[in-house]
Amino acid sequence: MKILQVNKLYSPHIGGIETVIQNISEGLKDRYEVKVLVCQPKGKASDEVINSVNVRRSGSIGTFFSMPVSFQFIRDFRRMSKDADIVHVHLPFPLGDLACLLSGYRGRVVISWHSDIVRQKKLMTFYRPLMNAFLRRADCIFVATEGHVKGSAYLKPYSSKCVVVPYGLDTKIYENAEKYPFLTDRLNDKNRKKLMFTGRLVYYKGIDVLIRALRYTTDCELFIAGDGVLHDSLAAEVRESGIEDRVHFMGRLSDADLKASFSDCDIFILPSVENSEAFGIVQMEAMVYGKPVINTSLPTGVPYVSPDGVSGITVPPADEKALARAVETLVHDDALREEYGRNAYRLVREKYDSDRVLEKISGIYESLTGKGEG
Repeated sequence: MKILQVNKLYSPHIGGIETVIQNISEGLKDRYEVKVLVCQPKGKASDEVINSVNVRRSGSIGTFFSMPVSFQFIRDFRRMSKDADIVHVHLPFPLGDLACLLSGYRGRVVISWHSDIVRQKKLMTFYRPLMNAFLRRADCIFVATEGHVKGSAYLKPYSSKCVVVPYGLDTKIYENAEKYPFLTDRLNDKNRKKLMFTGRLVYYKGIDVLIRALRYTTDCELFIAGDGVLHDSLAAEVRESGIEDRVHFMGRLSDADLKASFSDCDIFILPSVENSEAFGIVQMEAMVYGKPVINTSLPTGVPYVSPDGVSGITVPPADEKALARAVETLVHDDALREEYGRNAYRLVREKYDSDRVLEKISGIYESLTGKGEG
């Protein structure tokens, strides 16, 4: 079977969707002939092989409204899809919708719906007819959780095509990673519990809410891994709040240090405040090490990954007092923290292990085409 994976970008670009498409492509490359078509953020086209997967990057003139502009991509799509049994397009990516509809491709189309377009409302005025045409064209729509359908402004008319396919995590990579006290060594008070956040420092992550919540907590320090446009304003808020000895900005960490941080923290927090946070893979990365999670009740997949009262606590978005209460509860209740951690560990292995997820994807591909491996 020949599979063409289509997305905006690909490794080494860092992002949740890019991680998902790389895991699928590398996980299925020994079963099927897998190729990847993406764009350059800006610049000339290139062809390369990454971990035995053929990757075509179409040249683009630049990125506007978070989307590469590439006329070459449309030509490359037509050429590369000709003999594909399945074209698997990862959305949101309006250029992917357009390329597929213009290509004349008659094979099976699978869409992975990662999130609604949230901020570019003006763009949606022009894009929505194209998006709906592509959703009608699709044979199957992957969503990572039920929340992706229930919370979407666009998917409900196509719910009969939607299949829940969770994002997978290669648990073996995390289990085999070196563990060392990366956070503990940086504590100002060794008796305090270690709170961790990782992600881009951008508007929808809610780090400002987390910083304000920290003022109402005791016996804990917060470690922030990542960088972004809000770094300076967040650092200023920490100074103004007088909690500089309890907040650590660590910047972007190496893969090894990030995994060590997950394994060394006591509580992981994803305080996102907008629907742009559609899943939160970082929750799973903490859960694989048996860490409880505090997340928010967004109408997306976020609260489905770590359910409230099972593997952590879910609080309303942008509610700093509720967030502080959740932190205080887990910081001072060792038994509850350990119970949620055990449940988190079990959930990842039962629901999100990459081998299970790849088996499900493979089964769907083969049911759509009537073809098996090879």
